[in-house]
Formats: sequence, C-alpha cells, structure tokens
Amino acid sequence: MRFLLTLALAFGFQFAALSQSIQPTYKAQVSTLSQKPEIRKAFHYIETIDSETIRDMIMLTEIPAPTFLEANKAKVYADMLRAAGADSVWMDEVGNVIALRKGKSKGGKIIVDAHLDTVFPLETDVTVKQRGDTLFAPGITDANRSLSLVVALVKTLHKNNIRTDKDIWFTGTVGEEGLGDLKGMKHLFRDGGKGIDAFIAIDGGGLEDIVNGGIGSLRYKITFHGPGGHSYGAFGIGNPHNALAQAVAAFIPKADAFTKEGPKTTYSVSVLGGGTSVNSIPFESWMLVDMRSESQERLQGINKLFLESVEEGLRKENSIVRSGNPLTVSIDKVGDRPSGLASPDSPLIQQVIAAADFMTGGKNPELSAASTNSNVPLSMGIPAVTIGRGGEGGGAHSLDEWFVNREGYKAAQQALLIVLMQAGYK
Repeated sequence: MRFLLTLALAFGFQFAALSQSIQPTYKAQVSTLSQKPEIRKAFHYIETIDSETIRDMIMLTEIPAPTFLEANKAKVYADMLRAAGADSVWMDEVGNVIALRKGKSKGGKIIVDAHLDTVFPLETDVTVKQRGDTLFAPGITDANRSLSLVVALVKTLHKNNIRTDKDIWFTGTVGEEGLGDLKGMKHLFRDGGKGIDAFIAIDGGGLEDIVNGGIGSLRYKITFHGPGGHSYGAFGIGNPHNALAQAVAAFIPKADAFTKEGPKTTYSVSVLGGGTSVNSIPFESWMLVDMRSESQERLQGINKLFLESVEEGLRKENSIVRSGNPLTVSIDKVGDRPSGLASPDSPLIQQVIAAADFMTGGKNPELSAASTNSNVPLSMGIPAVTIGRGGEGGGAHSLDEWFVNREGYKAAQQALLIVLMQAGYK
C-alpha cells in the first residue's frame, strides 16, 4: 500500500478498484498460453537473466538523459537491442529507437515501449548506489527499469525462437517527460497510427497497476510585455506584473468553481518570472500554467476560462495606463497531451487484467488514469495500455529514487504474456 501511495503522489495516478470481473475467455487464454512448454521455458529464461537485466538497468540509469538530450542513451540502448537479437534496429527523425522483431504474417504490428528521458538536469549525479538490497539513483525506476525490461523481452523472444504472427516494434521514445510533450509518441503516431494494432507501454509500478486512461493536459507560457522603466521616473506606464496578477486573480475563482464538479480537472500556476530590480518597472512578466483532466471536454472548458482570464488581465492593466504604449501578451502553448480511455471490457485490457491476475496469484488489479505515452494512441481510439515494471520502488522524480528487485522478473514474464496475446501466438 505504501508503494501505491508513493506512485500516486509521484505520477498523479487516479487509482480505482477494478469493479468488473475478468471474462472467462481471457482467463483461459492466459492459462493455456502459460502452460505451453516453450513459454514455461521462456519464463525460466527470464529468471536466469534477471541479474543481466539489473546490470542493463544500472548501465542505462548512469547515462544522463534529460528531455531533449536523450541521444547518448539512445545509442547505447540501440546497441543493447541489437545484441539482444532484434532483427533490425534504427533511430527515427526525432531520436526514437526502434527495434523490429519480424512476425510470421505480412500484416499488422504492435509496439512495446519505454521512454528514454528523465526529469533531471544533465549535471545531476546519476551514479547508482546500493544500500542493502536497495538501489538508489535519479531515474532508476522512471524509466530505466522499464527500458531494461524491453531489452529482456527481446532477449527472451530471440533465445527461445518465439515468433509471433504480427511484427513487434520495441521502442525507446524521446520526450515523454514534462515539456517533451510526448514528442516521440506524436511522431510515431503522426499518420494517425496507420498499421499499429496495439500499443503497450512499460512505465509505472507493480504488476497489478494498469493504466487504461490518459489524463490530458494543456500547458502554457504566458508573457506580458511592456516598455519597462524606472519605478518612479516612468510611473504610469503599463506594468506586466500587474497584468499577470490580474489574470491569475480573474482565473482562480472561475477555475475553482469549474473543477468542483464533473470528471477530475486540475489547474496550477506553476512557475513565475520577470523583472530586474526593486526600483524598475519590469518589461516582461511570465508564468507557466498546467491544466489537466480525464475528460477532453472538461479540459477544453477550463482552457477557455484560462484564456479569457489572460485577456481580462491585459485589459484591466491597460485601462489604467497613463503614458506609453499599451501592454501586449504572448500566449505560447508548451504542452498539449490528449486524453483517452480504453474500455475495461476491451480485449487488450481484459488480457492485461487476466495476465496480472495470473501473475499475482489473484491480487486485485487496479485500473487507473495517468499521463503516459499511452495518451496518444488512446486519444486515437487505438488499443493501448501502460503496465508496471515490477519490483518495488519509490521517490520517482526525486534525487532519492529507489528500486528493490523483489521478484522483478515477474514483470517481464507478465509483459511476455501480454505481448504474445496481442501479437498473435498459438
């Protein structure tokens, strides 16, 4: 329970107890697949390479990869996938790493993904330190553990000569975090997801944590501009700080009322800047604002209130300007993550629930909504899910991030079942 709470605080997950039963068809599918001799052998292989998977995780963690600076890690990750036995590996125009495992048929593909970037600046010490059974390092769980699991899956398919009907793309994507704004995913799905039958992201927590909903977000940098001048000598010109304050003051009461009903919708005036000295009227004032919702309709609703408030703040300050030109405002959208939902009764989600139920010995799986790479395909109606990376961990997005490899291999085994069901294996 402590782990789930840590994860919820770190990622903003909205956990909801699973309310519907697992359909018998999918329970039977998982049971039958897991009893096949070659799959039992593959499960055993995953356990035997568990120490390799940990070494891969540590190696990747110790390569700094802030959003927009993932190239060095991408090169190492591509080499890992080649060595693991991928049929071919390449990098696309934006820096995503893609490894192909060819299918037996000539149509369809699924994507199995983990993201390359972390939230930490380039100069952050990302050396992995061990105390007892616990590994500590920024980015070790989010998402270097996930990257190492993808490598383990490619090794398993190759070493055990398991071929699916559909092609499988194993990807390491860029720009998942923060202002990356799902850059890698938007590129992968730039043509609307043509030819992609399903998307499976490994990111997050335990085996029972299943993200079937995407929390959409809109992010802005708002900058009010003015001439600037001496606080006494230029008094009477427009003050950008005043306009920004008026905009925030106009927005908060409206946003508060709006978010008290309907699907969960949030807002945050997160970062403020501008000004040069205490005796100067600033020439600019800016803020970064984040708005999120599980509902695209509600997200657009609070967005409308926000933009109206920005214009209101500008008007109010300009109405009292005594000299000089009126203020202006720049509205820069710096983030736009779509929302979406996969039905709990859809085949992919039912397969994931059944696999989680099997791997945890009947522990109740939990469906949730979060902001992950799955947002993009979910918004397009493409079957998508984000599954956990196993083990135990916490402190995500902090310098005290930690991981304990407690039966971590089970996450790779669970992912293997899901991948085989989606890519076609009998």
